[in-house]
Amino acid sequence: MTQPDPVMEFLLTRRSKPANAIRPPAPEGAALAQILTAAVRVPDHGALEPWRLLVIEDGARRRLADLVRARGPRLEVAPEKVEKSAKRWETAPAIVAVVASPKPSDKAPELEQILSAGAVCVSLVNAALATGWGAAWITGWEAFDRIFQETGLGLQKHEQVAGFIHLGSCETPAVERSRPDLARIVSRIAQ
Repeated sequence: MTQPDPVMEFLLTRRSKPANAIRPPAPEGAALAQILTAAVRVPDHGALEPWRLLVIEDGARRRLADLVRARGPRLEVAPEKVEKSAKRWETAPAIVAVVASPKPSDKAPELEQILSAGAVCVSLVNAALATGWGAAWITGWEAFDRIFQETGLGLQKHEQVAGFIHLGSCETPAVERSRPDLARIVSRIAQ
């Protein structure tokens, strides 16, 4: 018989916090460094590090909120969605952008490298939650706007946003939601 495993218990019960309930303070210094260190311990075929992290500080978040307000109407995003996105940028205690930055490789296809960046997003959220912080992976329309990516975040042509991870404190309990039915999504190949 196996013993209860606290890591497995965490994984089976983890739940992102609602982004609008995440408040200051946010992890910084050694606490943030520990979370980021855990986040980048993901599968990375060839040790290419096909991702990078942007810790977006207060002044930059305000500037990016302004850019959201400028870009949204040009992209015909509904005004209420534009304002909701802008408010998230203005009020988030901390945001870390995970940037997929694929490298030329004969061993690791680009898709595998992009999936590795997605794994960084999941690991970053889980590391924050595991250490008692609130965290949510929020990737709105602005993550797909090249002008926002290049002008706002300084991304290169070959890079893209994998996710924006909102970090801070959160006392609001996460609301449980329905989970996938394994009987519906798991099949077996026997031969």
